[in-house]
Amino acid sequence: MDGPQVHWLQDGKRLHLNHGPIDLIVEAFGEADECRAAYAQAVARFQTILIELVKELPELRLPAFFLRPRAFDGPTARRMEAAVMPLAECFITPMAAVAGSVADEMLAALLAGRRLDRAYVNNGGDSALHIGTGQSIGLAVAGTGNGIADRITIRAEDGVRGVATSGWRGRSFSLGIADAVTVLARTGAEADAAATLIANAVDLPGNPAIKRTPAQELSPDSDLGARLVTQAVGTLAFGEVAQALDNGLAVAEDFRRRGLIAASALFLGGEARISGSVALSAPNKHTREEIAHA
Repeated sequence: MDGPQVHWLQDGKRLHLNHGPIDLIVEAFGEADECRAAYAQAVARFQTILIELVKELPELRLPAFFLRPRAFDGPTARRMEAAVMPLAECFITPMAAVAGSVADEMLAALLAGRRLDRAYVNNGGDSALHIGTGQSIGLAVAGTGNGIADRITIRAEDGVRGVATSGWRGRSFSLGIADAVTVLARTGAEADAAATLIANAVDLPGNPAIKRTPAQELSPDSDLGARLVTQAVGTLAFGEVAQALDNGLAVAEDFRRRGLIAASALFLGGEARISGSVALSAPNKHTREEIAHA
C-alpha cells in the first residue's frame, strides 16, 4: 500500500487526501492565511491516522458492550468506541463508525487554533462539519439508487455537525436492503454508527427476492463474521417496500427520541421515509460549497 497521498483538486480550493481505504475531500472557508494554516495542520495529522487505526484493528473489529467502554490508545479509535456505545444493546462494532470518526478527527486537526467560517471533511460520503455562528453549509445527498437526490442546508443553530449515509449499495456491507439511509447527528461518528443500524433495520427477513452472503466469505477479516450481508435485491411489491422502510423508520424514530440523531432520510425502491424536521429544510439556492454525499 502506498503512503499518504495529498493533492489539490482541479478547482484549487479542495484538498484531496488518500491513504488506503481513507479518501477525504477537505475544504475550509475563511481568511486565506487561516485556511492555509488549517490545511497544513490537516496534512500533518493525515500522515499517521491510518497507521494508528491499523494497530488497534483487531480489537476494533470486536463487538462493543453496553456500559463497558474499552480504553483504546488512538483518538480516532476512542471516537469510534464512544459513538457505538449508546447503540450497543444490539450487535455493533466500532467499525460501524470508522468513516465518520476519521472525518471528525481530521476536522479537529483542521480547526485546532484556527479561525474559520466553515469547513468540512468528507470521507467517502460521511462528513464532519464546522459551521461558525451565522453560517450554513449546503449538502447534496444522493446515491439512493433510484434517481432521488435531495439537497439540505445545515445551519449553525441546528447543532448538526455530522452527516453519514449507509445502505447495501454503498462501500460497506449492510445487513439490510435500504438503497440509502442518510443521518444527521452531532458528529460524523455518531451519524455513521446510527446510519449503519438504521440501514440494517430496513429489511424483510427471509424474503426470497433478497440475495445474502456471509460477510466473511466476501471479506475474511470482516467484523460482521458469518452474518449475512445483502448482495442483491430483486423486485419487491409496494407493500414490501413500505414494510421494510417502516421497520427502519421505527429504529430511526427511537434514535431521534433518545437524542442520538437529529434527523434521517430512508430510501428504498423509489419510496422514502423522513424522521425529523432538519432533513426537510431544502435551500432555495445551492452554493459552491455544497458537499456531495454518496
